[in-house]
Amino acid sequence: MTTVSIKEVAELAGVSIATVSRCMNSPDKVSEKTRIKVQHAILETGYTPNTLAQSFRRGRTNIVMVVLPSIGDPFFTLVMRGIRNAADARGFSIIINETQFNTITADEIAAMVVSRQTDGIILLASMSPFGTEVLSEQSHRTLPIVVGCETVAPELSKFPSVHIDNVAAAKEATGYLISQGHERIALVCGSATSLLTKDREFGFRAAMREAQLKIELGWVVNGDLSVEGAIRATRSLLNHRHRPSAIFCTTDEMAIGCLHAIKSAGLSVPTDISVMGFDDTRYAAVMDPPLSTISQPAVEIGERVMYRLCREIDQGRGAGNSEKKPELVPHRLIIRESIAPPADL
Repeated sequence: MTTVSIKEVAELAGVSIATVSRCMNSPDKVSEKTRIKVQHAILETGYTPNTLAQSFRRGRTNIVMVVLPSIGDPFFTLVMRGIRNAADARGFSIIINETQFNTITADEIAAMVVSRQTDGIILLASMSPFGTEVLSEQSHRTLPIVVGCETVAPELSKFPSVHIDNVAAAKEATGYLISQGHERIALVCGSATSLLTKDREFGFRAAMREAQLKIELGWVVNGDLSVEGAIRATRSLLNHRHRPSAIFCTTDEMAIGCLHAIKSAGLSVPTDISVMGFDDTRYAAVMDPPLSTISQPAVEIGERVMYRLCREIDQGRGAGNSEKKPELVPHRLIIRESIAPPADL
């Protein structure tokens, strides 16, 4: 089958190639008589525009890249639902770059920027602290980037962001444990390189400090943001010479591992140990026992971050009109059956 060119359409309609292009892309700028002639020529020849080539000429692909830690993580599944909702509404397609909970480097982001295979990037994963200053100086003028969920470091403050106040949320969660009479509270958190982890740990420590409660050495442990890592972390806490009466896990995923490790040790939640999670994923309410946690509006975050990226794409990052102020969304403390006053109260 022979491919019909735009030149053949122009010749049949008796107009220039530029006029044919205007008829397809900006019909309001062409007279009705000319538009009808071109439409008839297109129908007669069976011409089909090369949309990919058009995208490159316009400098737009209608594709955005989402960089996220794990496709299988329940929280990010909900965030992706919101992103897809907004992307579909605006006519964008999505490609996903999964980091497997590793930090993504400035060089990797820079490679995406140079390739220009997308109109913008949504960054849900942790950034490596190395090279972010160079990244923020160079890429913010050439490709829109919006940060979602993660707290933004000063080096990345040029990028718009959408997230909850992780410090306040962690402080509130810890404060609730304290209000129930717990004084020996441990923290199972993620990697120290994650700004999100640092903020949640900061909130935890702030609440303990205000209550004048001591954090024993070995009570803050890395659960690797996974069920398996949380099982190992919880076992170390159960074997601690001062076993905590409550454990705050900075993700629900790690809370699953924490509950498993406690039960495997022959202990009961919340009779022997209380457990607090974070994220309120779809598993939280059906755990045994149902998990107390911090609820993030994951779908809303996804929608907001995608629409924020759309505004960046429409406005153009080089215009210098990007709003730097982070967009904070509210969190909620959800109390269920995994928390009770300590047995020795």
